[in-house]
Amino acid sequence: MTYLFPDDLVRAQRDWLATYQHLAQPCPRHTTALRRRLLDLGAQVQWHAFWSTPPSTPAARVELRRLAHRQDQRGTRAA
Repeated sequence: MTYLFPDDLVRAQRDWLATYQHLAQPCPRHTTALRRRLLDLGAQVQWHAFWSTPPSTPAARVELRRLAHRQDQRGTRAA
């Protein structure tokens, strides 16, 4: 099934992924700020209005993460 995710939801998921990757680095700086950002972005994704619509299944959440990861990989290669 194909899902049409809102841009702000995809952006929040991509930002969450990037923040998580920063925290996963050896000896990250500003860990408190990164953890707070991770929590904030996680709440934005979790409670987004999109999830109150009918196609909001667990599979949609997985697909959102996959989409964000694919976009992040494309962005990394382009940089």
